[in-house]
Amino acid sequence: MPSSDSSSEFDVVVIGGGPGGYATALHGALAGLRIAVVERDKVGGTCLHRGCIPAKAFLETATVVRTVAGAQDFGVGVGQPSIDFTVSQARKQAVVEQLHKGLAGLMRRRGITVYPGTGTLLSVPRSLPGFEIDGRLVLTSDEVLALDALPASVAIIGGGVVGCEFASMFRDLGVPVTVLEAMDTLLPECDRDIVAWLSRSFRQRGITVHTGAQVKGQSAAESGTTVLYDAESVTVDAVVVAVGRRPLTDGLLADVTGVVVDSRGFVVVDDQMRTTADGVWAVGDVVDTPQLAHVGFAEGILVVRGILGEPVVPVDYSRVPWCIYCHPEVAYAGLTEAAARQRGFDVAIQRYPLGGNSRARIIGDFEGLVKIVATRQADGRTGPILGVHMVGPWVTEVLGQGYLGVNTEAVPDDIARFIQPHPTLSESFGETVLALTGRGLHLG
Repeated sequence: MPSSDSSSEFDVVVIGGGPGGYATALHGALAGLRIAVVERDKVGGTCLHRGCIPAKAFLETATVVRTVAGAQDFGVGVGQPSIDFTVSQARKQAVVEQLHKGLAGLMRRRGITVYPGTGTLLSVPRSLPGFEIDGRLVLTSDEVLALDALPASVAIIGGGVVGCEFASMFRDLGVPVTVLEAMDTLLPECDRDIVAWLSRSFRQRGITVHTGAQVKGQSAAESGTTVLYDAESVTVDAVVVAVGRRPLTDGLLADVTGVVVDSRGFVVVDDQMRTTADGVWAVGDVVDTPQLAHVGFAEGILVVRGILGEPVVPVDYSRVPWCIYCHPEVAYAGLTEAAARQRGFDVAIQRYPLGGNSRARIIGDFEGLVKIVATRQADGRTGPILGVHMVGPWVTEVLGQGYLGVNTEAVPDDIARFIQPHPTLSESFGETVLALTGRGLHLG
């Protein structure tokens, strides 16, 4: 901290101004705590500056291109859209800067002191041996989001959340895409029925996907590179390494602090986010929990409650909402069908294809599915909802009802009596729940 403020005392000092850090600060300040945040870059962290927000801004550009390209289906003649990616980049950056300005202003208004300094805990993209990041041929998400021109073709190593989002974005922007995923499926943590719909959509859009692909290296040339996998290869203009992010804890903690860091670099915490040192908590990308901004928000709120001595309910990570902004979108909360069966539940399953949803037909985007996993009780009736899984248009906005259903352990008989607005995409959840009662309106 600056020497002029070295005598300042705070109730809480937050190292890192990312989602977990600034959520802790904002929530704590409202509770009357005096808060300081130490941040070496800009508050907002990876999510705002190098992750969620800029990525979704580019994905929205892709949505506009796709919408304009399909305008003739609605009787609107506009011709084939062209892309000026420098404008897209400038718009993305304007969105990021406006949100950063708003966040910084909110922190000032709540009396939070922000110190520029090192020691910030962030996460950084992982890389692969043989694919050293050079910003030209080999890119991570950081470099992709800083592009001012589109590559002629890309290979994306990794078919997880980031890989699928970038594959969808590049394809909508006219770039040929090949996805290489080491596992036997895209999005390994998702329900298999949802992945099947997404995989089929990717194929129909011309995205080449190779699962079970073991990447062995590359042979770089002056204007491109050939990626070697299994006994095959693909030559592309650029490679995007999308294999996740790792915690950047190097040099953050001295041994004398008593804070334990595991072999992968994550800070060890209990279910109340307390580290092994008194008075030290850890949240966000530094801990081995889902690397989602909203998880960091929840963990930050939990920490403040613990500091204040209020009752603390640990985060149930098996029920957090997941949203994937590729096309079609994917959203889910709770257990997959496979996970529920592995835990020994007798399950009841209901699926609702979005082709029967009026709003989906109106907007002309009706490829998708809602799937609910619930318990089956001894009397044959459907018990509490265990998981809700969706793929299709705007499902990231539709998940709300399903998330509440999972987290309140709601029973379909109770939810089914509530009225769903018509025509909406959200009524697809209500239709699926109603069918689970055995008396569906449009489902058998």
